[in-house]
Amino acid sequence: MALDGFSDQTLSRRAMKAELLDAETELRLAYAWRDERDEAALHRLITAYMRLAISMAAKFKRYGAPMNDLIQEASLGLMKAADKFDPDRGVRFSTYAVWWIKASIQDYVMRNWSMVRTGSTSSQKSLFFNMRRVQARLEREALARGENLDKHQMRQLIATEVGVPLHDVEMMEGRLSGSDFSLNATQSTDDEGREWIETLEDEGAQQSAEVEHEKDIETLRSWLVTALSSLNDREQFIVRERKLRDAPRTLESLGDELGLSKERVRQLEAAAFGKMRKSLESQSNEVHHFFA
Repeated sequence: MALDGFSDQTLSRRAMKAELLDAETELRLAYAWRDERDEAALHRLITAYMRLAISMAAKFKRYGAPMNDLIQEASLGLMKAADKFDPDRGVRFSTYAVWWIKASIQDYVMRNWSMVRTGSTSSQKSLFFNMRRVQARLEREALARGENLDKHQMRQLIATEVGVPLHDVEMMEGRLSGSDFSLNATQSTDDEGREWIETLEDEGAQQSAEVEHEKDIETLRSWLVTALSSLNDREQFIVRERKLRDAPRTLESLGDELGLSKERVRQLEAAAFGKMRKSLESQSNEVHHFFA
């Protein structure tokens, strides 16, 4: 469902007018999409549950993201749920879709919360969306008991409650309490002041280093070709299949093809590497570890 050009109010009104599916119709549409890839059935299923996606998106408005963007992410989660839904499991599609919609919205919120990546592990995500709520509850409970918790005690309680390490709580607290600053801001109020971005070290490889690296690679490649040429056809075949393929073959599969035992293939492989090592060492002592 394309959302460009529609306001969130328009989308909400359209979603509220969509049909309500009973369990039997929902199941029939799910089978039609899974088994026949019936796009009309998919569209009908998604349209019927857009109200669910919009309702869930509205719960994340407090994180500052545009509502239309939240709805877009919610709809993507809904479509992913429809694509992965298995009607044979006996679960209503709406129940299954909730997880995918929520996950899609949460990922979007975390990606856009800060220019500095907030984190994407399960513990960091749990902290991001639950820390303030858990902290507020713990503060209420402590107040009811007449206790006054300091920051360290509160962090420990949050870590225990959410089930994450204490340092994760400290890190997330700092990130949520801070704000983003532009690297193009000047270091002083003077208009001629240097921008912060100018102080960052360039981590990219220098051109001279890249040229030298390419030259070394070309030299090693020529040495390797020479070393391979020192082997007979069978040895070259074994080396290529064992070391130069994206998915190396096993000794057993090579033995079946060559009519040899697995142990014999291993011996031939070791002998071939020995020959190549000698060839490489004769060309340069710097690559004696190549086949170590």
